[in-house]
Parts: sequence; C-alpha cells; structure tokens
Amino acid sequence: MNTYNLVVIGSGPAGRRAAIQAAKLGKSVLVVENRLRLGGVSVHTGTIPSKTLRETVLNLSGWRERGFYGLSYRVKKDIEGKDLGARLRMTLDYEIEVLEHQFARNGVRTFAGKARFIDANHISVTDPTGDVHTFGFEHAVIAVGTAPYRPANIPFNDHSVVDSDSLVFEPRVPRSLTVVGAGVIGIEYATIFSALDVPVTIIEPRDTILDFIDREIIEEFTHDLRKRGMTIRFGAKVETVELDEQGWPVAILADGRRIRSDMLLYAAGRSGATADLGLENCGIVPADRGRLKVDPITFQTSTRNIYAAGDVIGFPSLASTSMEQGRIAALHACGAAMPPAPAFFPYGIYAVPEISTVGLTEQQVREQGIAYESGVARFRETSRGHIMGLQSGMMKMIFSLETRKLLGVHIVGEGATELIHIGQAVLNLGGTLDYFVENAFNYPTLAEAYKIAALDAWNRMPRNTPIAPIE
Repeated sequence: MNTYNLVVIGSGPAGRRAAIQAAKLGKSVLVVENRLRLGGVSVHTGTIPSKTLRETVLNLSGWRERGFYGLSYRVKKDIEGKDLGARLRMTLDYEIEVLEHQFARNGVRTFAGKARFIDANHISVTDPTGDVHTFGFEHAVIAVGTAPYRPANIPFNDHSVVDSDSLVFEPRVPRSLTVVGAGVIGIEYATIFSALDVPVTIIEPRDTILDFIDREIIEEFTHDLRKRGMTIRFGAKVETVELDEQGWPVAILADGRRIRSDMLLYAAGRSGATADLGLENCGIVPADRGRLKVDPITFQTSTRNIYAAGDVIGFPSLASTSMEQGRIAALHACGAAMPPAPAFFPYGIYAVPEISTVGLTEQQVREQGIAYESGVARFRETSRGHIMGLQSGMMKMIFSLETRKLLGVHIVGEGATELIHIGQAVLNLGGTLDYFVENAFNYPTLAEAYKIAALDAWNRMPRNTPIAPIE
C-alpha cells in the first residue's frame, strides 16, 4: 500500500490547485478522479463547456454584429448541434492536455477510479476494471464538486428533458426551450439559446433572480431579456413535468398553467457529489444536499486532517474562488504560511449579456448605514460602444461620501467579466474616486466607462469635495 502526504479526490479547479500547490512544497501527492479523463466537472460538464458553448453561439449567430446589421443577421444560417459540439470537443481535449502536463511536470500522480474513505487515513479506489486499490494519506482534500439535482417528479431522458450535464454532452438546438430555475446556470443557458433566436421561457418560484447582484443591474438585465422576447415567469412553481403525445415536455405549474416546449432544462439546484465517498467512515456528516461544512479560513472539515474545497462546500461556487480554496487548504495541510484572503473577489456570470460584480451592492451599503453616492455609465455612451454597435450595457460604481473610497463596481454588458478586474484592483488597494478621474484610460475602450461613471458620481457629491479635473 502506498501512502501519500496528500490525497486529493477530484481534479477540478479546487483539486488541481491543491495538488499542484502541495507538490511545489515537496509533498507526495495523489489525485483520484472518477472519470477516465482528468478535469472534473469544470472541464467536462461545467465551466469550460458552458463558456465554450456561449462563445460558439455568439460567433456563429453573429450576435455581436447585430447592432449594425439588424436582428436577422447571422454568420451561419442554420446552426445545428454538431456545430456546437465540434468546438466543445476541441476545447475539452486541449484543457485535459494542459492539466495532464501540469501534473506530470510537478510530479503529481493520478489514478482513475471511485474513491471511498476506509477511515480518516485510508481510502479504497475502485478502478474501471473493478479492481480495488488501497492508499494511505496524512491529509486529504475533498474536491468532488457537485452534480445536478434530479427530483423524482421530473422525467429526465437526456434529450427533451435535460439537466446541465446532459445538455452539453450531446448539444442540440431546440425549436423552443423552457428553463426551470433562474440561478446562474439556468440564466446562462437560457440567454445562450436565446441568442440563437430560440424562444425561451424561464420559470422561477421566487420573485427575484440572482439576489447577490445589485438590484439596478438585475433590473437592466431583465429588461434586456424581455426586450429580446424572452418570457420570464416569476413566482411560478413547477409541480411536475409530463411528456405529450409528440414527446415534448410540458411543465405543469402550481397555478394550473401548462408550458410546452421542444426541450426542458431543469436547473433548479445542484447537490454535492459526496454520496458514495464513505464519509461516515471518517466522521464527516454532510449538510443539505451533500454539501460539506468547513472552517472558512483553513477549509478543514470536522475531521481536521481532511479538507474540502470548491463547489462541494457551497457558495460562491466559482472556478476562480475554488482554485484559491484548494490552494489555501493545501498550504494549511502542508504547514506552510497562508496569505490573507483578499477582502473582495469578483463574481462573473457568463450570460448574454455578461454580468460581473465586486464589492458592496447598493443594498448592502444602505444596510451598513454608509453615506454614499453612485455613478452610472452606459456603454452606448462610449466611443468604443458605438464602434462595437452596442445597444445596451452599463457600469455602476459606488463611492463613500466620507472617504471617497470605492465601495463596489457592478457591470452588465459586453466584456463585463474582463472589465471588473480594474475595479477589483482599486477596491482591494483602498483606492478612491480620484484614481478614476485623474488617470487616463485607453481611448476608445469600454474601460473608459470607469471614468464616466466616476465623474457621474462626482457630479452629485457635495461641492466641498475637491474639484475633479475638467474632461
């Protein structure tokens, strides 16, 4: 039996970063992955496929050029599932190749099979042939990610009734689409297919969506969705789903309404993929839907030599934060110094249009009783926006009246997930409004919106505030 300093279960963003960090500290590391190929949920069914699908759709549909050439403009007239799948497979192969090279270069051993804890220092791994192998470890990181939640009253068939995994496994372009659940995953896929001119209906039992995003941004976003013909049913609960005589799914709502479409995507939550890990053998009790509770600083579970990181521990369930969680867990397990976590990190939602945010929302600023002012810049007001033919998109910035410090940046529109990093840097470095009004930004760029929004906020600030430079 081989014994390792660190065993990592799962090779997604959290597991990958934990393994490589420990290896760089000179530790022996084993990564166990239950798929035949490395990458975890992120590479095979999550982050990489969904973002690749988004980019493929935007390119083939000519979405970005419609501001100039009209709503009927398309780069490719008839877009089929095979068009979407070709790019997915190329991207997946490349990501796996990069990951395999990283592990090989850092001396990380990998093993394909299903891991199960024997006790707090040993795991058994059943390989694809059915043989069982046993490994010992000093520390372990659980980074198994999540799987789509599949309630019994939904007749999944992976063709007309799908979850987010089966949607990308064999992508097709439906004649119409119903999306149950307006969380991040549901919103991303709903807007991606809407960009293909597929009629989309979103069903959400709550009266709001994406509650962690600034409300003004969400209002702008939902207005944009409705403007392009999407139907959003807030406060609507799906009781069950039936298949009609043609095999089309019919969502039956609690109020009796029936919504029929060619495809139904059920995206109402995910569950931690922990059911078969034998956690009871090492003293760990999963929380709701298989999620694991951890120390928020060290990412240790209740069994102190076993850590958990990534989507399996819940919100925010972002690839970027999962990587940092895995790295911090490995540092603590190896007894290395852990750098302090940044006060703010960005969220990115790869819908069409993108949404990205960092720092406090206007609602949070009010709740904390901070005197503030906000400024807004519309992308269509920028020269770059005109050049790109943008009809929508906005940036909102929030500043403290007392200290002039930046409190939050919220963006919806083209390039939001890239633009946010300027605000992230200024926010974490304690920068103020003066940075944006006193510094030059490349022209013409969408980043110029930072200066426009900052000046918009300054225009409403008390006049005892120092005068901003003349634009």
